[in-house]
Amino acid sequence: MTDKAAGILAIDVGGTGLKCAVIDDHGTMISERERVDTPHPCPPQVLVEAYAGMAAKHPAFDRISIGFPGVVRNGKVLTAPNLGTELWEGFALADTLSARLGAPARLINDAEMQGYGIVSGKGVEMVLTLGTGAGTALFRDGDLMPHMELAHHPVHDNLTYDEYLGVAAYEKHGKKHWNHHVQRVIELLYVLLHYDHLYLGGGNAKHVEIDLPANVSLADNDAGLTGGAALWRKP
Repeated sequence: MTDKAAGILAIDVGGTGLKCAVIDDHGTMISERERVDTPHPCPPQVLVEAYAGMAAKHPAFDRISIGFPGVVRNGKVLTAPNLGTELWEGFALADTLSARLGAPARLINDAEMQGYGIVSGKGVEMVLTLGTGAGTALFRDGDLMPHMELAHHPVHDNLTYDEYLGVAAYEKHGKKHWNHHVQRVIELLYVLLHYDHLYLGGGNAKHVEIDLPANVSLADNDAGLTGGAALWRKP
């Protein structure tokens, strides 16, 4: 990339899809959202090269925001449940993508990046993503709280949130039964956190067909990209 422009390449890594778009500092999309299927297996260099190919089709950018489905810290991946933790543990994804694409990069959990694109900034707000697995993010008055990896915490009959709400559960039990799981988790999370508002995001949120409480709503899935602007609002 030699011709730089003031834009952010927002990257949303998913267990089934790799998505990206260039956004401005307010989170507005400058380019069309692009999606390709996630390769399987998907070791780090395969993912990096996939995004290098996607980025080449987009307008110029001078920063990169990455939302990753797992525990991340200081630019490195600690866990990658849906991509293979054994392949990813300790991988410096931010530095590697920065070097490959020629722009500084910041890395955050994917549910947290989506939350930045959704929350109002008032009270205790929670994001629950329903995709290949389940992801969560918690905000208080717009500030991100420490990450809780609820996806791997037991929720019912020794099943984790990932196993109870993920795509495998949807395919095994069917839409109606899976919706009962979603309803149960909505109730459990309220007992646990007494959130002011809960947002349901992720690719499978479109299958939610239960009557939602007044303080629970479906979120725009593009927030997984537009939330990337928030990563560059602070030094």
